[in-house]
Amino acid sequence: MNYKLQSMTEKNNTPPQKILLVRTDRLGDVVLSTPAIKIIKDNFPSASISFLCQPSTREVLEGNPYLDEVIICDKYGKHRNIPGLCRLIWSIRRKKFDWAIILHPTNRVHIIAFLAGIPLRIGWDKKSAFLLTRKLPHLKHKGIKHESEYNLDILKELGLTITSPCFYFPNKESATQKVNLLLQKQKALSKKLVAVHPSASCASKRWPQIKFIRLIRLIKNDFPDVIIALLTSEKESQFADKIAEEKEILDLRGKLSIPEIGALLKKSILFISNDSGPVHISAALDTPVISIFGRNDPGISPRRWKPLGRDCFYLKEETGCQPCLAHNCTKNFLCLQTLTAERVYSLAKKIISSSSVETINSDTPL
Repeated sequence: MNYKLQSMTEKNNTPPQKILLVRTDRLGDVVLSTPAIKIIKDNFPSASISFLCQPSTREVLEGNPYLDEVIICDKYGKHRNIPGLCRLIWSIRRKKFDWAIILHPTNRVHIIAFLAGIPLRIGWDKKSAFLLTRKLPHLKHKGIKHESEYNLDILKELGLTITSPCFYFPNKESATQKVNLLLQKQKALSKKLVAVHPSASCASKRWPQIKFIRLIRLIKNDFPDVIIALLTSEKESQFADKIAEEKEILDLRGKLSIPEIGALLKKSILFISNDSGPVHISAALDTPVISIFGRNDPGISPRRWKPLGRDCFYLKEETGCQPCLAHNCTKNFLCLQTLTAERVYSLAKKIISSSSVETINSDTPL
């Protein structure tokens, strides 16, 4: 193989025929990247578009009408060692992509795109970025704009015409049928549903269980007919153990696939969650969402990670911690501790009581 840096396709003024989008981080990150797929297709209707992701996010992408192929990079499984990684690189190399658009920088994906011989490799100036043929200054840690806007910056650098971002989440009939059956068994199919997601990937993002319990009791007291559905992944179910002990809780922890979570959220009148991936699924499905934020560091703040869309809100307490130490916090996550259930309920009550909350400004914290 010839691994020398190759000239960019754009120098030949040849429209790309095969484009590889790359994002191998988490669920919400991939949901926020889905507008890029349609924008690329709008600019290059005849091009074949593939997406390289990790196994846990493939279901976000499968069924996307603007996507031709999903390729899996299983860095903790079959691609974790050099032989496995080489097999992945070789399989990508044989596809002869013209462009690799890398939305999130890692050493691994930069190496993959380089060794796969993709002529144009664009991404961020971080993590072995010398392997790229074109790069943008990496300023995401400053949190100047939303993550979805950073994704569009790469497309703008390529000269693409940018249309209004349209987030996509697949609507799978099999997932809808399973959720309907599940709700029917619980005699909840025709009732109002409020979904709650108290887990998150980091302790600095997890509002205390006792506050979720207080919130649920407030909801049930004023809206006794509302069904509370409790969601977490299987490995994060312990973060909701105490909540699951509450009366009349529909405990769905670890029981739903990603498409099934989407089907449940589509049926919900409200989703209340910590800052996590399902927040962005809810936003993509136009289900009202309240996202609870704690951390004050610009790169992990609501400015960069809040849910986007109609009836999307976030709540956050300003505690004046400078600098924010995030998961290394020495103040027992004061920002989360000081956010009261009553404040969250005040907003939740408005949403539950009304079929529309257009009068509330969703671009600012409440």
